[in-house]
Amino acid sequence: MDEEILKGRVKEKLSALGEVEIIVGIPSYNNAPTIGHVVRAAQAGLLKHFPARKALIVNSDGGSTDGTLEAVEQAKLDTQSILSVSHPLYPVHRLTTPYYGLPGKGSALRTLFRIAELTQARALAVVGADLRSIAPEWFELLLGPVLDREFDYVAPYYKRHKFDGAITNSIVYPLTRALYGRRVRQPIGGEFGISRRLASRLLTEEGWNTDVARYGIDIWITTTAIAENYKVCQSYLGAKIHDPTDPGSDLSGMLVQVVGSVFGLMETYDFVWRNVLGSLPAPLFGFPFEVGLEPVRINLGRMLASYQQAVRDLLPVYRSIISSPQLEGLEAAAALPEGEFALSDELWVAVICDFALGYHRRVIDREHLVRSLTPLYLGWVASFARQAENETAAQVEERIEKLCLVFEQLKPYLINQWPLQSGEKRSAS
Repeated sequence: MDEEILKGRVKEKLSALGEVEIIVGIPSYNNAPTIGHVVRAAQAGLLKHFPARKALIVNSDGGSTDGTLEAVEQAKLDTQSILSVSHPLYPVHRLTTPYYGLPGKGSALRTLFRIAELTQARALAVVGADLRSIAPEWFELLLGPVLDREFDYVAPYYKRHKFDGAITNSIVYPLTRALYGRRVRQPIGGEFGISRRLASRLLTEEGWNTDVARYGIDIWITTTAIAENYKVCQSYLGAKIHDPTDPGSDLSGMLVQVVGSVFGLMETYDFVWRNVLGSLPAPLFGFPFEVGLEPVRINLGRMLASYQQAVRDLLPVYRSIISSPQLEGLEAAAALPEGEFALSDELWVAVICDFALGYHRRVIDREHLVRSLTPLYLGWVASFARQAENETAAQVEERIEKLCLVFEQLKPYLINQWPLQSGEKRSAS
């Protein structure tokens, strides 16, 4: 497998380096303005929190042409950062390598996992090359639970603006929580810590050459870790500062990628989630302090218009996917004036269940099915934003918690409608 992933020059450098305990992986593509800051934060965090452990920072690059690789090589700690460290036993080594395979984060992660396997690293932290809010403390929080407490997967926990992360809040988090029974608040957060044991397990999968490697890698890793009973936790990292986007912008591509991956994983692990009811919290490390957040602006009128047009124009499509009671509810909501528009949690959850069932039954082309969810999703965001407009972050989190409970309460509907495998019998309960 390493012949396909790692080229000779990289393997020679790894061989000369020998075994390491810690790897920090930074996937990149044209991130010259920010990657130097990320590398310096990683160096400072490793030297401060793990001075007695041999560490390697790996930049897995997708063919940058803007000076990203040069920025990595030039990144050095400033004097103040060095003074905060007392006599580290090992310097922090750095390696830049191209990744091979399908374009996207998945191929970069495959390269990093293989390097972790070859170097016998105990823990790997992956962070984005475009982060502006990254701090040295992140590396203790992502690596410490793996190194000191034998966790296999550390998901990030961020404070986010109440309208940020709408796909996570409305579908990915509550559905994943209801399916697999574990409350991982940011299942597609991007940053994470992982044990070599789990990384090696993921390398055995064939999905690296599919669209999962392009688009759905984060939810695939999170779901695999939870569904296969690896030891999972979360670490509070504060704010993730990135360029905010309007949830009403063109999100069809992201929905196809992320939600399609969630639905596909339901088929892989249906023998797990059909036997799970309720949910349990995942341990949380770090102190949840308050942070300043960048605002996320949304265009309610545009989202509502998209929803109303879809309910008019896509009725034949929706009739093949959505059950009659839910479809009638969607039509009734479309007739409401903007100031009264609302989609109930119960209606929204039932619609998502119908889409998951339609995806599994292949009632229409799967990509078209998930794309047709986009305007309905925009309707939910419009409804959510209108109702939460004057609410605090804590109140909005309570609102999302109630949505999660509805997903859990309606899960029997999903279980009862899900087609059984050949030879299976449905429980009388």
